[in-house]
Amino acid sequence: MPDPSITPFRIAIPQASLDDLADRLARTRWAEELPSKEVLAGGAGAPVPAGWEYGVPGSYVRDLVERWRTSFDWRAREAELNEYPQFTTEIDGQRIHFVHVRSAQPDAVPLILTHGWPNSFVEYLPLVGPLTDPAAHGRPEAPAFHVVIPSLPGFTFSGPTKEHGWSAGRTAAAWAELMRRLGYDRYGAHGNDAGAIVSPLLGELDREHVIGVHVTQIFSFPRGDAGEFEGLTEEDFGALRFGQAFSEHAIHDRSQQAQPQTLAHALADSPAGQLAWSGQLFGTSLSSEDVLTNVALYWFTNTAASAARFYYENHRAADPAGPTSVPIGLAAFAFDFRAVRRFAERDHRSIVSWNTYDRGGHWATHDAPDLLIEDIRQFFAALT
Repeated sequence: MPDPSITPFRIAIPQASLDDLADRLARTRWAEELPSKEVLAGGAGAPVPAGWEYGVPGSYVRDLVERWRTSFDWRAREAELNEYPQFTTEIDGQRIHFVHVRSAQPDAVPLILTHGWPNSFVEYLPLVGPLTDPAAHGRPEAPAFHVVIPSLPGFTFSGPTKEHGWSAGRTAAAWAELMRRLGYDRYGAHGNDAGAIVSPLLGELDREHVIGVHVTQIFSFPRGDAGEFEGLTEEDFGALRFGQAFSEHAIHDRSQQAQPQTLAHALADSPAGQLAWSGQLFGTSLSSEDVLTNVALYWFTNTAASAARFYYENHRAADPAGPTSVPIGLAAFAFDFRAVRRFAERDHRSIVSWNTYDRGGHWATHDAPDLLIEDIRQFFAALT
């Protein structure tokens, strides 16, 4: 019989793993590269900064490897992460790791937050305090939340996956079971990146219990239907161009959809390689401390392969049976993928909140947490 128990968890990376990492970083063999261009690759509006037109530049990797090797204190970071109550449980044959922080407010709304790749559960730790204890963060009138932050199956301490088929849909089913085990009959969901794929599926799968779904992207695209571009605004076409440019440079998406295991052999052997692979999406949006924390988590758990398989499984999973009906709210940030509302409403029948912001990017928890927190508060306050 499956074991439904929930077990407390603490991060404790063996010293031998730290010593091995230090040795590998000291012996890094650097890739050769061409001199940097001083132009924006792909033309105006393409999401590629100067110097990154061929991919992650050596200057970025060298700097972070040196910081990782000489000044990044993993033990201090490990202690900081362990200040958050963490647990594991087995669901559908897979170990699931999660952070769970209950608010002291009796009317707090349970909220499950799902991270993206190459981020981890660490993505949402900055939101824990303001969401669970708004009074302590200057907002005594704001709604409070019980916060659950799981690690996606196959990602860091929820990995590696042991079976085929761990797609977004199967993950959504696991999240529904997790919230049931925690005793939450009514709850909300939020997600970014991969989490913005999982969360609407969770809302539809468990709509008897999900109050609403809040996301930072809606991944709805043109299908080639007759007349679907008629009447779109210039802003809509700008969003489509940005999305196309992003897709052209999203080598992680295509590679991990097609052959995740091929690249994983290199990532399992080279921490500098793992850093560069993660750096293609982190760029300079995160502090070096946050980049190295996430990269270290994947390195120590050796989950580059199983995290990449999420893309493979998702690409081959059956499409949803139809549009979602659960209430959905979107917070779209300035320097991130923008959905076109016409296509979003085709796939989601109950979009009740749609806000766009003039700052923030793909990792809004890091560069626009104030906007994100307030959007989450307003969305769920209107539903409860």
